[in-house]
Amino acid sequence: MSNDMFMIKDVPLEDRPRERMIINGPKSLSNHELLAIILRTGTKQESVLQLSNRVLQTFEGLRMLKNASLEEITSIKGIGQAKAVQIMSALELGRRISHLKFEDRYVIRSPEDGANYVMEEMRFLSQEHFVCLYLNTKNQVLHKQTLFIGSLNASIVHPREVFKEAFRRSAASVICIHNHPSGDPAPSREDVEVTKRLVECGKLLGVEVLDHLIIGDKKYVSLKEKGYL
Repeated sequence: MSNDMFMIKDVPLEDRPRERMIINGPKSLSNHELLAIILRTGTKQESVLQLSNRVLQTFEGLRMLKNASLEEITSIKGIGQAKAVQIMSALELGRRISHLKFEDRYVIRSPEDGANYVMEEMRFLSQEHFVCLYLNTKNQVLHKQTLFIGSLNASIVHPREVFKEAFRRSAASVICIHNHPSGDPAPSREDVEVTKRLVECGKLLGVEVLDHLIIGDKKYVSLKEKGYL
């Protein structure tokens, strides 16, 4: 990179890192451009792109930077404590993500597993909440989302919302759950109709509806076990 002085405002809009990320995604950016977004500003003497490039040169790339101390990072001219902390925070997030293991995810092998996963959270709710658990091929919970609040009926529980999230998460299957504030988990006719509708849609879309659980007070009913799926 040239040593001639230029600022980020001198870079054409479409070539600025932040704008390019928005248009083309983060993979389109180089390491020093990603670092420039984290740093946000340069100094009076150099642009943020020049500063980020110099940081990487000092540490010979990401390999040494990822283990650098606060003192080592702040020893670079133009990097104060605030910028150093921003760099270290981003690196730590990346480190934690890389250490995530699928084994840490909750596995649902039975209706009881699914009920236990949500029982304490849902048994005292004063309104009906319709919740979906999205699972991978190993029946591990990828995501839990409350989709609807209110009395369960076919017009409120639209399959589009249920399966849109399944596609977003690349889920292999889904478990539907809702609570009965009365504490009695006995399924209503509406519960059964909603379940059958979701199961049919799931078959068409290739996302299996494994079960629909109704949560009461320390009790639950599995519509699969009742033969409705």
